[in-house]
Amino acid sequence: MARFTLPRDVYHGKGCLEELKNLKGKKAILVVGGGSMKRQGFLDKAVNYLKEAGMEVEVFEGVEPDPSVETVMKGAEAMRKFEPDWIVSMGGGSPIDAAKAMWAFYEYPETTFEDLCIPFNFPELRQKAKFCAIPSTSGTATEVTAFSVITNYQTGVKYPLADFNITPDVAIVDPDLVEGLPAKQVAYTGMDALTHAIEAYVSTLNCSFTDPLALQAIEMVLDYLPASYNSNMAAREQMHYAQCLAGMAFSNALLGIVHSMAHKTGAAFSTGHIPHGCANAIYLPYVIKYNAKDPVAAKRYAEIARRMGLEGTSEKSLINSLCAKIDDFNVKLNIPKTLKEFGINEEEFKEKIAGIAERAVGDACTGSNPREIDPATMEKLFTCTYYGTEVDF
Repeated sequence: MARFTLPRDVYHGKGCLEELKNLKGKKAILVVGGGSMKRQGFLDKAVNYLKEAGMEVEVFEGVEPDPSVETVMKGAEAMRKFEPDWIVSMGGGSPIDAAKAMWAFYEYPETTFEDLCIPFNFPELRQKAKFCAIPSTSGTATEVTAFSVITNYQTGVKYPLADFNITPDVAIVDPDLVEGLPAKQVAYTGMDALTHAIEAYVSTLNCSFTDPLALQAIEMVLDYLPASYNSNMAAREQMHYAQCLAGMAFSNALLGIVHSMAHKTGAAFSTGHIPHGCANAIYLPYVIKYNAKDPVAAKRYAEIARRMGLEGTSEKSLINSLCAKIDDFNVKLNIPKTLKEFGINEEEFKEKIAGIAERAVGDACTGSNPREIDPATMEKLFTCTYYGTEVDF
């Protein structure tokens, strides 16, 4: 038996933020990030719509990129004082992920972070509040997923939390919110969405329910991402929907080692943070070549290439075309091909990579990768992504 879970309602289309005025409740807390929603006027709009719904509204601001355990605890404390029956989160993946974790601590103050780190171990939510998510980037799809990523800055480790309980009740996918996205963010979040869809399609947990969503998302990203990057607003709208479809696929089929690698290298080097979508974009072609040594995965990568109309008559040539297409996108989007090109110091890389490889193998996303991997092989794969060498093992 398998399970397929989505939000009960997904509102999409320009201006659908207005749906907030149809939520039924007494009190709403609105969780937001660093200020872009405020500057663009969307925060005021959201507050006013919630007030039109007859609710008392409190705003929790300032969730940082890669939200911390401390921010989560602070937000949960604010919720316990205010006692909302709706938690509404608006912004990129960070405020929405943070609000999902706050929700658990609001409803269960005695639960521990360690408890929540065990996959699918959340207590039964919706005892006090329902959850509405409104994305302002086109990548993470956290508005439709059962996941949240929280960072412990004491240990420098990102924890992916996973439980169907934290799939939002309502997702509002309004393309108006992404019109002001900087080009770099369009590139990184777009490649994150592509990675979600490709990894979901080849995951060991893919199924008839997730496959069509993954393929449609891949096709839309390939059709619309370059134009979206170049500020075409019609394309940007389609990218906002594509990333949501990719999220529906991976929330139910799970991911693979591209994400394991990105999770464990994002905050690992002193030369600076590697943005999540950028890391995924760098690792994706190397991982495809590694996974394609597995015959089942090879067949599915070839299916993707065939469905996208890429050149090739054999499985191998189709997979090479898929990797070449991703390389071509990375060039168009100004994403480096290697970790070295990104600027990671070689000595530091050599010094840390064994530990990083071990942690990546232990990441929650490794279990559904189509080909098994051990720490020594993971280290070899990371080394290929550093120098840009061929994956031939």
